[in-house]
Amino acid sequence: MLVLLPPSEGKASSGRGAPLRTQSLSLPGLAAAREEVLTELVDLCSGDEDKAREVLGLSEGLRGEVAKNRELRTAGARPAGEIYTGVLYDALDLASLDAAAKRRAARSLLVFSGLWGAVRVTDRIPSYRCSMGVKLPGTGALGAYWRAPMAQVMPEAAGSGLVLDLRSAAYAAAWKPKGEVAGRTATVRVLHAPTRKVVSHFNKATKGRIVRSLLTAGAVPKDPAELVEALRDLGYVVESTAPARTGAAWSLDVLVDEVH
Repeated sequence: MLVLLPPSEGKASSGRGAPLRTQSLSLPGLAAAREEVLTELVDLCSGDEDKAREVLGLSEGLRGEVAKNRELRTAGARPAGEIYTGVLYDALDLASLDAAAKRRAARSLLVFSGLWGAVRVTDRIPSYRCSMGVKLPGTGALGAYWRAPMAQVMPEAAGSGLVLDLRSAAYAAAWKPKGEVAGRTATVRVLHAPTRKVVSHFNKATKGRIVRSLLTAGAVPKDPAELVEALRDLGYVVESTAPARTGAAWSLDVLVDEVH
């Protein structure tokens, strides 16, 4: 099973660990693309701060994020699972998983990123600010930029099992499963059952809990139909829609009564 996650806008500090070693990151086929984005981002943030803030979509109060990006090559690096914070990652709570569940997380979780393309939760990265919605002056819109490199590496990364896609729309733009891979991919919405509406905070938290439940239970569904059964066994209320055509993903709605 491969689980595709969005990153978080908020991130923990880099700390004092050894600096980034880009050659050690997972999915080495993305190395050249990562280097191009990293170089442009560092150069951008080493120049006019106001221009950098405008490009990155940062408010005056987030000016410090520009300085953070300036130091990406020398800042300390930590496992991505410790860098990413926010609602989904708080609910997932990787640090509190037992050893077996942590090993499953290391194998199965892949976090998409405007800067790195995608990383495993064990990959050591510095704290940064660069969303997939950013349009860099040279590289261009990152969602479009990453499509070609991701198309080269993701079919192999997806393996032969289930792909559970929990990404937000901006990050889903970087890679769309196609053909045979799409047929074993499931996308998930979390709906407030009484209103059948998506509530952002609630959606993220529940997705974090879903991933945690699967990792803790040691569930290894091989396809979307088995995923539906696994989630129901774990106590979730799930409605599924099989793809109407070949080469499309399954759609799953997880219904929850309480918004928290």
